[in-house]
Amino acid sequence: MTGLELLTAASEGKIPPAPIGKTMGLSTMKVAEGHVTLHARADERHLNPLGGVHGGFAATVLDSVTGCAVHTLLPAGGFYATVDLNVKMLRPIPRDEELIAEARVVHFSRSLGVADGTLKDADGNLIATASATCFIKQPKA
Repeated sequence: MTGLELLTAASEGKIPPAPIGKTMGLSTMKVAEGHVTLHARADERHLNPLGGVHGGFAATVLDSVTGCAVHTLLPAGGFYATVDLNVKMLRPIPRDEELIAEARVVHFSRSLGVADGTLKDADGNLIATASATCFIKQPKA
């Protein structure tokens, strides 16, 4: 399957989602070519020693959504891996609230994919942004 076909099948429940989704409270994936939306919910598993949501939660969710956006453009047998993730935290991450992560591919070539993403609360308040660069390995001919 192409990347778009695989992620579409996962979003429709035809194949199991990636295990990271359960760990990170990810759900309701909307998939289109070069664009992905995920819903996320931080809970007690994601707290730091002070009782706040660890910043790594936002980084992981943004890595997931930007990577998935790049994944939608891969041919069957293609592979990607994040090689750089730049995250900006703009406000505290709320616990036990629905969050929306969205990403779009801004550059895609034979060897690199770049996607920008946002993490917002249900009211549209921006919590964090990210830009990810992914190495792309094309399938063998």
